[in-house]
Amino acid sequence: MTTEERLEILDRELARAKRWNHWFLAVLGLAVVIFALGWYFTGTTGRAAEGGVKEVRASKFILVDENGKTRAELRADKSGAVVLNLMGENGKNRAGLYVGKDEPGLGLLDANGKLRAMLTVNKDGPGLSLFDANGTIRAGLGLYKGEPVLVLSDENGKSRAELNVAKNRPKLLLSDENGKTRAGLAVSKGGPGLVLGDENGKPIWSAP
Repeated sequence: MTTEERLEILDRELARAKRWNHWFLAVLGLAVVIFALGWYFTGTTGRAAEGGVKEVRASKFILVDENGKTRAELRADKSGAVVLNLMGENGKNRAGLYVGKDEPGLGLLDANGKLRAMLTVNKDGPGLSLFDANGTIRAGLGLYKGEPVLVLSDENGKSRAELNVAKNRPKLLLSDENGKTRAGLAVSKGGPGLVLGDENGKPIWSAP
């Protein structure tokens, strides 16, 4: 196989990986929106059975501490999803569990009530998102149909490093502040390959 053929194959592999990883980030962002909206909708019916009580019906359950502060809230929305919020002593949400029709979600929040970590599981696999203090996703880890992917972003939310393993072919992409791929490393059946790109993301040098 010639150097030009290796470069062409590697370039196609890296382009496919970049499209796939960007799709992964979009799915994570959508999951964040769905998860956050679930916290603001109240529901209709909840049931519990304990001891001699056979059934309890309510649209919302609220747990308070000895000082009367709300520490936990459980509710079901009209779509059938269930939301559980756990609050700290300052009244801010610190953890939330959301179980919807298609997927569950677990969110962890900081002392200011801002979402900092979220774990979701959908039909394609699990995903973990990590946020900075401004609410920007800085790291995403997922397993899509059995293939792992890791995405690292800067403070503007732009993907700067992407790593995935698809069909036993590991790929690493490094991008600049404009989101253009400047370096790509992949290992395929034909061997390892390295591609460096210009400011437009076009290959300018390769090492098969």
